Amino acid sequence: MAKDKAAREKTKTNAMRQLDSAGISYRTMEYEVDESDLSGVHVAAQLGQPCEQIFKTLVLKDEKGEHYVCCIPVDQELDLKKVAKACKTKKVEMLPMKELLPTTGYIRGGCSPIGMKKKFPTYIDETAVLFDEIAISGGIRGEQIFIHPETLAAFVQGEFSDLVKD
Repeated sequence: MAKDKAAREKTKTNAMRQLDSAGISYRTMEYEVDESDLSGVHVAAQLGQPCEQIFKTLVLKDEKGEHYVCCIPVDQELDLKKVAKACKTKKVEMLPMKELLPTTGYIRGGCSPIGMKKKFPTYIDETAVLFDEIAISGGIRGEQIFIHPETLAAFVQGEFSDLVKD
């Protein structure tokens, strides 16, 4: 169901506003949020898209308290050793859930690599370059942004790296 322009403007997230301000092309898709299943695999199924093309955003920290953002396909698992190597640090761990909102401004299931409270070093799984566009969270549950992976990397000053378990 198409929304009129005024309704679309109301649902603009911080991530979308930042892309708009930068003149970056993207498209969005909405999906029904299922509070009992916030998995990205569920999102991919809702959107009718392959899991390899839908990327989840994960936030990590190292032993010094530095934060890092990783975007990986929703059906994959981070390899913490690979991430530490990419981040040029000894060890990383997932950010505790209670720290996600105060650190990023986003909640679980709605965390986007675009528009966080602060810019963190960002790493995107190297498989992203296999696609003309990938989907990332739009900054709220129920909204995905489809964007060219190179465009995303340039915008967030991110780099592509092997981040997932073999």
